Amino acid sequence: MITADRTAASVHTAATTGDDAPDAATEVDALTLGRRIRQRRTTQGMTLEQLAAAIDRAPSQVSTIENGKREPRLSMLRTIAMALDTSVDELLRADAPNPRAALEIAVERAQRSPVFGALGLPSFRVGKGHSDQMLQTILTLHNEIDRLHRERAATPEEARRANAELRATMRARDNYFAELETAASALLNAVGHTGGPVSQQLVADMASHLGYSLHYVGDLPHSTRSVTDKRNGRVYLPTQQSASRDSRSPILQALASHVLGHEEPRNYAEFLRQRIETNYLTAAILLPEQATVRFLNEAKTMRRISMEELRDAFSVSYETAAHRFTNLATARLDIPVHFMKVHESGTIIKAYENDAVRFPSDALGAVEGTIVCRNWTARTVFDVEDRFSPWYQYTDTPSGTFWCTSRIEKAKEGEYSVSVGVPFAHVKWFRGRETTHRAVSRCPDESCCRRAPAELAERWAEQSWPAARTPTSLLAALPTGTFPGVDQTEVFQFLEAHAPR
Repeated sequence: MITADRTAASVHTAATTGDDAPDAATEVDALTLGRRIRQRRTTQGMTLEQLAAAIDRAPSQVSTIENGKREPRLSMLRTIAMALDTSVDELLRADAPNPRAALEIAVERAQRSPVFGALGLPSFRVGKGHSDQMLQTILTLHNEIDRLHRERAATPEEARRANAELRATMRARDNYFAELETAASALLNAVGHTGGPVSQQLVADMASHLGYSLHYVGDLPHSTRSVTDKRNGRVYLPTQQSASRDSRSPILQALASHVLGHEEPRNYAEFLRQRIETNYLTAAILLPEQATVRFLNEAKTMRRISMEELRDAFSVSYETAAHRFTNLATARLDIPVHFMKVHESGTIIKAYENDAVRFPSDALGAVEGTIVCRNWTARTVFDVEDRFSPWYQYTDTPSGTFWCTSRIEKAKEGEYSVSVGVPFAHVKWFRGRETTHRAVSRCPDESCCRRAPAELAERWAEQSWPAARTPTSLLAALPTGTFPGVDQTEVFQFLEAHAPR
């Protein structure tokens, strides 16, 4: 699917090969493309307004492209190339047009990096008034801070990088994977599914179709959800099912690895990719694309999209419904979205976004394992007494206003919130948009919720010793710190409340 936001790399590939898939060998980022357009325009003696008039666009749109904040479609890029008397290939060259432009691009890219964002520094527009020496100094300082952060994060570096890279891939594809949708559809057709929720019997039929029998045992290894005997065509499952887990999911996840041809992962990145693919295919089977899109389009027309109604319509868990919505929201409904699964400690377990919401992240861009702002819906929902009704909230952030719906789920590790959110401009499609609940988040500004009030910090800074309760599976991906996974402000408040008077 070609969208207005697809990368210049995919535009170049489509122009040269007719294929919509990105090609790493031809990758050109938006900043370089924008600088080449600006350089060509000034060389031709054209003003911004003149180029805008030539391509029948507003000057502000051209400025956004030249500043690397928007990537034009192939058709617009061709129009721009004609107006500038050049070729698309020339504009898509990977090298900067001149040394000054290369320096400006490097500084702009640095400002968009997780390291710059973690410092909480305001970004600035690079202009002619900034000397080469000033830009080089800023870049040198940024690179050194980046190096120090990477050095501190060296131990869990592989996990952090793998998480960040996979999330970037998901964002680039709007979390929609056509090949997995095709695999799910083929499997459903093979067992004669004609509509409605996918039953336990149909899931068993899928196992039989793929040459596997299901065996429920009482001594399954504690650390596993299922064990597959590939030699004898058996899938072993626990006799006791978790009340919070869909009994169909472990079967489908075990079968998904077979369908997708997964082999033993050679590294953490491959393990993570396989897990994402397995979960995606499982959700695509439980909520078939055609039926789910039809259901969501009807809900959008009625302006009452609801995760609860999606859950109930297909008899799946709330988390599965929320996951599936993120697969289809942008690609099929044209709605940008973000998703979060947050432990009651405030630790982010899973996250996805393509709507410009700003998640907390470490220097390597990893989000998992960081602590989410206590004012976000994913945290405030834990303070709500009514656990039966969905919790809706608007949150004003430095990146804009976002609306979220959230619900608490229970697991053996504790409680989790599962949240789906959209920018304010898209809340009109959702049930719950009339909520009066509103919060303000200034994160990553430390004064928002990261830094304890001065009086509390002075009283308890050297007198506390918390032990983290974060799930052990997250330890490899946690950010560095005195007590990883611990909300220091929360600890100080607890101590203050319970201190003897």
